[in-house]
Amino acid sequence: MQQPYVVARALGKSFDGKHVLDDVSFAVEPGDIVGVLGKNGAGKTTLLELVLGFTPASGGQVAVFGHDSYRLPGTAKARVGFVPQQDELINQLTARDQIKLIRSFYETWDDALIERVVETWGIDLDERIKNMSVGQRQKLSIVLALGHRPDLLILDEPVASLDPLARRPFLEQIIDVAADGRRSVVFSSHIVSDIERLANRIWIIKDGRLHWRGDFDDLKSSVVRVHVRAVQPLPRDLRVPNALSVEYADSYMTAVVHGWNDELEQEIAALTRAPLEVEGLNLEDIFLAMHR
Repeated sequence: MQQPYVVARALGKSFDGKHVLDDVSFAVEPGDIVGVLGKNGAGKTTLLELVLGFTPASGGQVAVFGHDSYRLPGTAKARVGFVPQQDELINQLTARDQIKLIRSFYETWDDALIERVVETWGIDLDERIKNMSVGQRQKLSIVLALGHRPDLLILDEPVASLDPLARRPFLEQIIDVAADGRRSVVFSSHIVSDIERLANRIWIIKDGRLHWRGDFDDLKSSVVRVHVRAVQPLPRDLRVPNALSVEYADSYMTAVVHGWNDELEQEIAALTRAPLEVEGLNLEDIFLAMHR
């Protein structure tokens, strides 16, 4: 059995005495596609930087391929691909020259993959990078991260500048990278539908902590919307267990609850003295409910 590629235990990060992340623990297994969600400023980028070893942890630890991420040896670094929010391309080079430059650092490079992606995304290899649009520069950054077929691919808001037509082939390419069950992807995005389409595991960061960490299917079954239609008006001070949000209208109540199971269903039914109608939620609804 393969060991996790990334393991974090009680990970924390502070800047000037202010906690950005606190007591964060997780693991990234081979084949995982992890979607990282959080409001702006929630700590998504900081979390990825800790995994990449760009900044030291203030507490706890994070290991990548069995090594402290802040002291990652070259052999381990070669197994990681990264796409930052702001690209680090060289403006004076053409796209072709930039690819050649990055290619020279790796013993293995998938020329066929790069050729296919460049054609699919319509990247002009002879155009100087300084003349490229933001979206085209982002596409080129993704190409450079994919070329050496990394075992761990980390992307920070990788499709923020891409239109919906460009995002779809990118997502398909991510699936292709991780399709063999050995490679893993961790990516943050504010586009919830992209994460819902792609990720099999979800991390939701709230108030500097991992508010949710687990399989997407488990998240969908754990958080539901409950509708209650009672005969008599429901008391407004009714405390619904595990409620993320509650709305009333006389004898009608709707509540989004977490930790859904048979026992919780029976408890709410007994509390309201009414039958329940249970509705599944998509990832965007769940994310919004967790941040109310």
